[in-house]
Amino acid sequence: MPLLSDRPLLSDTAAPHTAARHSDGGASALLGAVLGAALQMQQAALWPGWVYGVLLCLAGISAVVLWRWAPQRGPVWGRALAWAGLAALLVGALTGLRAAHFAAQSLPPSLEGQDIQVTGIVATMPQLGDAALRLRLEVESAHQNGQPVRLPTLIDLAWYRGLWQETPDLATLQRQPLPMRPGERWQMMVRLKAPHGARNPHGFDYELWLWEQGVQATGYVRAGPRDAPPQRIGETWRHPVERLRQTVRDAITTRLAPDRTDAQAVRVAGVVAALVTGDQRAIDRGDWDVFRATSVAHLMSISGLHITLFAWLAAAAVQWLWRRSPRLCLAVPAPSAALVCGVLLAALYALFSGWGLPAQRTVLMLTTVALLRLSGRRWPWPQVWLLACAVVVVPDPWALLQAGFWLSFVAVAVLFATDSRAVSAYPAGVRGRFNALLREQWIVTLALTPLGLLLFGQVSLVGLVANLLAIPWVTLVVTPLALAGVLWAPLWQWAGAAVLPLVAVLQWLAAWPWASLWLPAAPLWAGVAGVAGGVLLALRLPWPVRALGVPLLVPVLLWQSPRPVPGQFEVLAADVGQGNAVLVRTATHSLLYDTGPRFGVDSDAGGRVLVPLLRALGVRLDMLMLSHRDSDHTGGAAAVMAQQPQAVLTGSIAGDETLRALGPAAPCLAGQRWTWDHVAFEVLHPLPGATEGAPGQRAVRPNTLSCVLRITSANGTAALLAGDIESAQEQALVARAAPLKANLLLLPHHGSKTSSSAVFLSAVQPRTALVQAAYRSRFGHPAPEVLQRLQAQGIDAVVSPHCGAATWHSAQPGLARCERDEHPRYWQHRVP
Repeated sequence: MPLLSDRPLLSDTAAPHTAARHSDGGASALLGAVLGAALQMQQAALWPGWVYGVLLCLAGISAVVLWRWAPQRGPVWGRALAWAGLAALLVGALTGLRAAHFAAQSLPPSLEGQDIQVTGIVATMPQLGDAALRLRLEVESAHQNGQPVRLPTLIDLAWYRGLWQETPDLATLQRQPLPMRPGERWQMMVRLKAPHGARNPHGFDYELWLWEQGVQATGYVRAGPRDAPPQRIGETWRHPVERLRQTVRDAITTRLAPDRTDAQAVRVAGVVAALVTGDQRAIDRGDWDVFRATSVAHLMSISGLHITLFAWLAAAAVQWLWRRSPRLCLAVPAPSAALVCGVLLAALYALFSGWGLPAQRTVLMLTTVALLRLSGRRWPWPQVWLLACAVVVVPDPWALLQAGFWLSFVAVAVLFATDSRAVSAYPAGVRGRFNALLREQWIVTLALTPLGLLLFGQVSLVGLVANLLAIPWVTLVVTPLALAGVLWAPLWQWAGAAVLPLVAVLQWLAAWPWASLWLPAAPLWAGVAGVAGGVLLALRLPWPVRALGVPLLVPVLLWQSPRPVPGQFEVLAADVGQGNAVLVRTATHSLLYDTGPRFGVDSDAGGRVLVPLLRALGVRLDMLMLSHRDSDHTGGAAAVMAQQPQAVLTGSIAGDETLRALGPAAPCLAGQRWTWDHVAFEVLHPLPGATEGAPGQRAVRPNTLSCVLRITSANGTAALLAGDIESAQEQALVARAAPLKANLLLLPHHGSKTSSSAVFLSAVQPRTALVQAAYRSRFGHPAPEVLQRLQAQGIDAVVSPHCGAATWHSAQPGLARCERDEHPRYWQHRVP
């Protein structure tokens, strides 16, 4: 979030009252370049590379013609439009050509799931978690059965520790991960797959994130007792900065948290490490929740604010030292030397912090502005701002799809549009600086709140207060101490001591009632209107004009997600990987059936997928039904119940102390019925008493006790959610003539061969079968024989790896909408 520290390198260049006139084509071309990249981002599929090459040649020829023969012909607006269109074509074609070239290097489908011996260099700092060591490998060579094969240049790998279940029947003891450092050459056996992430409404696009990182395959290290052990071959000169970053990160952790059981020390070390090295994953998940709730998350990692502040401090220090030498001042003026050195040192700092995308954008913007100042050009701020946008977008077009791009550039534009030079009207001294800071923070908060709603669906009502406290403390105290600790390690302890009171205050603010407000995700048109309204309110205009921004805010603030009419219901099968999670909504009520799997100690489908989804849809759960105790159905229950404590908990979870700790839970039993908005709900399984095992008998398998729920609309359209029941339970339901017939069936046990018998499918007679399973599931779900049964009976199978989240409406029982088909983009993985 740009503030006072953004101005030293921008204000003089952007002075509007000293602006010189520029050609109409310049600004138009810059705008066209940004628009061309934005339009190319909308492509559902890439064209062949030669098509982009032809367009690129046409754009080059047109540019020469326009430059030589039509500089003064036609009206001004016509020339401006021509330059904008030409730049859009040029940048769009260039972006498409780059994307096509990158996509051509993707992992061949024939190599997915195969044992491949890879030799490569560790490219980034490995991340050691509770379940696995995660690393990024720069592939040098690869062989399958002794034959060379082609792999993408960068692959992400997980080296699991402890027990790792490779097949449903075999759990192998993995070799423990060995210490790794960037620049080391390793040889290991791996299994890879194409990048494939969950696709849910308003969800995180994991595949786009990997695309931007240049990663085209993910997988895991084969380190079982039957596999050749991974071998460290030696060190190389490559990735020295990453090696240095890891050294500094480990030194911070060793000094601040020598005892890894001290939770508070580990959390403090994580914040300091993130500020120094840019390792955001070092910050505890709970702290991230507090930082987001108080709208200060941008301060706790290497952001544009930190890079700009560092550039300003470096420039000031260089200028002070430069003026001590008359010879240097005669050779190069001190302001020019300070400007160049400030940008160069900021670039080095950004490189050391991991050269993340926010840091790259900031360095490019600072370099652009510095070059303008050194050239003596005095452009108006809109043109400087547009040039900075183009300089960022042309080399990295996918930056347009990042929230940070819009937050930073909109904030900078608003600050200049509201006359940033008004700060000079404040009296000198601490009071004047505080008033200027308060004014800028208020303007940025007012303008960016609607944008935050559009991007995140969240408004921090304590964000203004939290930023007024945190910005000066983090930027002027914590960050300088943390960075200086690289030169003198004891300063890291001072930085850690400065973090503690800040976190305590932020936790106190986050605990306030209504500290953070979550609103349903509005459509794009409402979000754009809201942003325009916020900007209009922030501009230095007469209040009657500003007041026109209030009606523009109404749609984004009061938006409600459409719900079914009374008598109808909607089923949304979330994409959670290997597990079940189905949201059922009626006109005024909501039920969540299962909560997906747990991915790790600090990660589960509840926090990663379901909670954001429920917030984006504005859902307030009335009931959470956990079909049975298996972790792939209950892994996200704690996160969901923490955000939806009013929900009634029910299910077959007796005997699981962890699940019972969630709150009072009623068992689901056959015969239970209720009605919401003229929609009937009925539990068909298990029978009363089935949860009790007879003395001396083996314990009942959780799958056999799965809650089977049938939902029926007012016009008789039905859906059947079958949990993980197996063929024996299916036969029992058919034998006792349970009302099984349904238009939609959540396929039992994710399409396992032990379920979905032909007799059961004949009794249900569904038109559509939902299969929730992981891409390339190690369990083989859905089983080929089950898919054959579905095909034989004319049942459409909707499989989550192909579909993403599936939405089905009782008013349109023959149609299941797939998230992957609603808004396709070329970087998204298409399952063969």
